[in-house]
Amino acid sequence: MTSAFDVLAEPNRRRILDFLRRGELAAGDLGYLLAISQPGVSKHLRILREAGLVTVRGDGQRRLYSLRPEPLAAVDAWLAPYRRLWSTSLDRLEAHLDAEQ
Repeated sequence: MTSAFDVLAEPNRRRILDFLRRGELAAGDLGYLLAISQPGVSKHLRILREAGLVTVRGDGQRRLYSLRPEPLAAVDAWLAPYRRLWSTSLDRLEAHLDAEQ
């Protein structure tokens, strides 16, 4: 199974997840929004599905995709120390700016 990090390395897959954050979308809608071919969208959706980042359900002849945020927990956990670093740096900058005034 491919890790979320590997999957998210590709910009179009990140964009698909961004669109799916807003709600369920059909593969054709994603192709239109991304301005890429249907086979290209299908390839990215297959990879996202295999990584567990999206789910699919049938609605007549359409296939609707939804975001599954749980696998992103590993990415969030990896980013946590960096987030603390950024927060500390921003707190120091704020203190410096306050002292300058």
